[in-house]
Amino acid sequence: VLAYSQDVKPVPQINISGEGKIKVVLDQVTIAATVETKGSNAKDVKKQNDQQMDAVLKLIKSMNIAPADYKTKRVSLNPQYDYEKKKHTYNATQTIEILLRDLEKYDELMEGIVNQGINRIDNVTFQSSKLAQHQADARKQAMKDAKMKAEDYVSVLGQKVGAAITITDNTQV
Repeated sequence: VLAYSQDVKPVPQINISGEGKIKVVLDQVTIAATVETKGSNAKDVKKQNDQQMDAVLKLIKSMNIAPADYKTKRVSLNPQYDYEKKKHTYNATQTIEILLRDLEKYDELMEGIVNQGINRIDNVTFQSSKLAQHQADARKQAMKDAKMKAEDYVSVLGQKVGAAITITDNTQV
């Protein structure tokens, strides 16, 4: 059996965490909304669902929302069997996702899409159009915060901060 011993000198280090927070004004919203229709005839259910979604799309276009800012996310037509009545019904759904960049139109859009046939609002997410920039700024603040803390600690010891050995990102949005 061969054994090797290596004299490894420990690297002097301290572990510091920093925090960066940016408060932002939310300037846009993403809305996921669904038209859901039910009935006894698959063809009629699908046709009614399509008509309601067409009315929703006309409203969206009339509000001058860019075509790139709305898209169909899901379309389905499923049979439902009622075991008590021993008959089939059908359920059709279409889900659309809308990015609204002008929050002043939010109430008008929400009221309009419900009036035109949307009967399920699945998700509403307010956000910033400059999210990536805000996240980068928060990371820079966190690094400055960590460096400042490290300098405070080592100054008491009469030492200096050296090069970073490990950087870990625990980003929370």
